[in-house]
Amino acid sequence: MGRCSVVTSVLLSFYAQALAFTNIRTNLCRWCDYTVPVCEDSVCYSNCSLNSFCVLSEEICVAVWKQDNDSVSVRTLCHNPKQPLENVVLSNYSSPECVMARQPAEEGLLFVCGCVEEPECNDKLIFDKGPNGFSKLRSKDVIPVVVISLLPPLLVAVFATLGFYLYRTRRPSKQPKDWAPKRTHYQSLEAPEGRGAGGVPPGDYRCKLLGPGDDASSEASSARANCLNHNTEHLPIQLEALVGKGRFAEVWRARLNHSAAGQYETVAVKIFPAVEYASWRNERAIFSDANLRHENVVQFLTAEERGGAGGGDGAGPAPRQYWLIMAYHGLGNLQDFLTGHVLSWAELCAMGGSVARGLAHLHSDYAPCGTPKVPVAHRDLKSSNIVVKSSGECALCDFGLALRLDLSLTVDDFANSGQVGTARYMAPEVLESRVNLEDLEAFKQMDVYSMALVLWEMASRCEVIGEVKSYEPAFGSKVCEQPCVESMRDLVLRDRGRPDIPASWMTHQGMNILCATITECWDHDPEARLTAHCVVERFNSLAQEEGRQELSTDSDQLGPPAPPTPHPLGEPPAPSTEADAHSRPVAQV
Repeated sequence: MGRCSVVTSVLLSFYAQALAFTNIRTNLCRWCDYTVPVCEDSVCYSNCSLNSFCVLSEEICVAVWKQDNDSVSVRTLCHNPKQPLENVVLSNYSSPECVMARQPAEEGLLFVCGCVEEPECNDKLIFDKGPNGFSKLRSKDVIPVVVISLLPPLLVAVFATLGFYLYRTRRPSKQPKDWAPKRTHYQSLEAPEGRGAGGVPPGDYRCKLLGPGDDASSEASSARANCLNHNTEHLPIQLEALVGKGRFAEVWRARLNHSAAGQYETVAVKIFPAVEYASWRNERAIFSDANLRHENVVQFLTAEERGGAGGGDGAGPAPRQYWLIMAYHGLGNLQDFLTGHVLSWAELCAMGGSVARGLAHLHSDYAPCGTPKVPVAHRDLKSSNIVVKSSGECALCDFGLALRLDLSLTVDDFANSGQVGTARYMAPEVLESRVNLEDLEAFKQMDVYSMALVLWEMASRCEVIGEVKSYEPAFGSKVCEQPCVESMRDLVLRDRGRPDIPASWMTHQGMNILCATITECWDHDPEARLTAHCVVERFNSLAQEEGRQELSTDSDQLGPPAPPTPHPLGEPPAPSTEADAHSRPVAQV
């Protein structure tokens, strides 16, 4: 009997606790730290898919609505109304509906609401009519007044637009014969070697901007690139052949006609379909910065929107396309060039140094002439995104994924800027999705890692390493032709794999220094990598060392200087100029 009474008392105590727990009234609320609301008229929904019972009975369902710099976010949670939230103490929270009330905020707009009893009542956010919220015209008397008030300006706008259209379409065309320089704002995409356009030195060529009083058809203004084509008519371009195709666009070789006499210039046209408008817009925005111009960045001419306005030769409107018109380089991209060519040491230094200089210019806070500029991260640097110029140097291209590292941007602006690019050339921190978005230098360090792989590809095709094998991209046969992020993550992160550098490469002194530079650039720790500017200094040192070795070789071939011939009378010869030495007989008897 004693044992039965003990068991009975225990059961009664558990029952009493359960009964007490069921009498505790807690609210079921939506609970998300950050969501983007969906709004219609004066009602918004939190767009939060998570919910939770409040821990304490005195907690209520709360929603916080914020707007900062055109971005709107909602935070939903359980909260004790007696405690401040966002520096605000809730006053009206007994309603089953979450009615938003505007609160003072240092920046942007802030609305807070609280509600009880109704499950997930903080999902539907109701804004009051009036100056403190979103107003909605509900009165039947207000709508006619608004319509009558807006009708006159709308009619004026319609008639003004119609008049402007008739004026532009019916006026007689007055196109001069020699119109090409005035429409295109340039004469040649490539300046002569050693001189800029208009006969100015290259440094002035890069830094000279068009002043308010300059004529657009003059030689100085014709040298200006990185502009947009704001003319109503498109440039007279004739597509010739498809030379490349990527994920976002096709690249065509084309003729840019200058006159009716048949003069033309070969250009490259990058054509984006309508669905890739965002990529075209981003690359156009990158190129629109005049300070981006550099001899190791592909030269940009203009951007155009084509099609979509009834230009389909009677078969309906042509599909909308977005064009970028740039300089054309007949040697193609670096990947194709390495496939068919073995580099000498001098060619490797020239091409590798130009890649480093182009990337250093992108990353720099200043243009070569000292003008401040916004740094740019390429984010998709690889050998197929580098073109080979006829001068033997390289130029960076394809800025569809590039990012302007503007100090005014916040972490939220870089929120979707982590894992982008080509998997084979992604840095370890990108593969691991642990990029420090608060440090803009992190984006530059990602580019340096990719550049190290490109330099390795160039070194593997240089004659000084001994046996030169067929071209292979970085990591070669260790991964498939188009590796995915998962396979590269296993190779680079788990196995700490890098492209092989055989010992035979180190026999050449310059290649030994270059391989050490490559190793420092693809270090697993982003902070330990060299900057692009440091890589440029390494190439400058290699060039200086190569010059000293050439001078030493030339002096060895000439042999030691001959000893002076004694004078027959024992008197020292009179000093003479170099011209006299050449005109004097070699020996006198």
